[in-house]
Amino acid sequence: MLKIKTSFAPALLGAGIYAASLGAAIADDQIQIVGSSTVFPFATTVAERFGKSTDFKTPVVESTGSGGGLKLFCAGVGLDTPDITNASRRIKSSEVEKCAANGVKDIVEVKVGYDGIVIGNSRASAQLDISLKDIFLALAKEVPAGEGKLQANPYTTWKDVNPALPDTKIEVMGPPPTSGTRDAFVELAMEGGCKKFDWIKALKKQDKKAYKALCHTIREDGAFIEAGENDNLIVQKLQANPNAFGIFGFSFLDQNDDVIQGSKINGVAPEFELIADGSYRVSRSLFFYVKADHVGKVDGLQEFLTEFTSEAASGEDGYLADKGLIPMPADERKMWADKAKNLTNLEM
Repeated sequence: MLKIKTSFAPALLGAGIYAASLGAAIADDQIQIVGSSTVFPFATTVAERFGKSTDFKTPVVESTGSGGGLKLFCAGVGLDTPDITNASRRIKSSEVEKCAANGVKDIVEVKVGYDGIVIGNSRASAQLDISLKDIFLALAKEVPAGEGKLQANPYTTWKDVNPALPDTKIEVMGPPPTSGTRDAFVELAMEGGCKKFDWIKALKKQDKKAYKALCHTIREDGAFIEAGENDNLIVQKLQANPNAFGIFGFSFLDQNDDVIQGSKINGVAPEFELIADGSYRVSRSLFFYVKADHVGKVDGLQEFLTEFTSEAASGEDGYLADKGLIPMPADERKMWADKAKNLTNLEM
């Protein structure tokens, strides 16, 4: 008899997520995946190939954001919860604790590759060349007003931030706080620019909480527009508004480079090779997390892990590279593939 996952759909609705699969029965013969909008196209590609090349059903993949996916994943163990969650950042210790409190104790962590975070705009406009400091000054809620002083962000145009930049309104569309892309952007780009000010960098040792609040808090006066978890929607809006910029993963630039372009950051363009060799500074690791307790209970789960971590998928010449995934070096790929194969428990 088919076991129906009766409470997974309400859990998705409770998290404010629209799932195309809600009208369908969710059972133990179909893998359920939630999580990162950045990892979503990669997971979807693997799922589609897996469904076509095996006798298992095509896994259901939902784009919920990294934070939203981990919230669902950590809700408990059982067929009413997701089997896998994708994440464009590493799981937090607080999330591991939440998982454990709900009985999710055997978690398998798998890194699948790397991705660059892009600040892109329409090809109908000029390509921007900005520094990390420019990014912080353009998007932070508070900015320096002299040594040891702060003010509400007064900058309205890119030229206000840096005289070498265009005299156009600062208008940047980006992901919400539940997004791993947002987490990585504030850590890599915003904080990277914030600590260019020596007195703020020194604040990290004096008051780490105040330092993080200053460097990671994005302005809320309309210059930054939360555009949800749908990166494709950001791409469409950039086409409609040539003066606007958007924040999204490299894969979306790679798939839409006929209409959008990535800004140079510190003089380096967001290109495949430059992300892979570390020259492009704003890049991060991509992961997925699996409930070891579900392996053997959900049809095809172990086989799906094998496919996702295979050379055919995630290797240097794998089909995910064609989608914009930046592959790991060979020894690193093997290490993570072995973790997936052996269901190695997560170590923080």
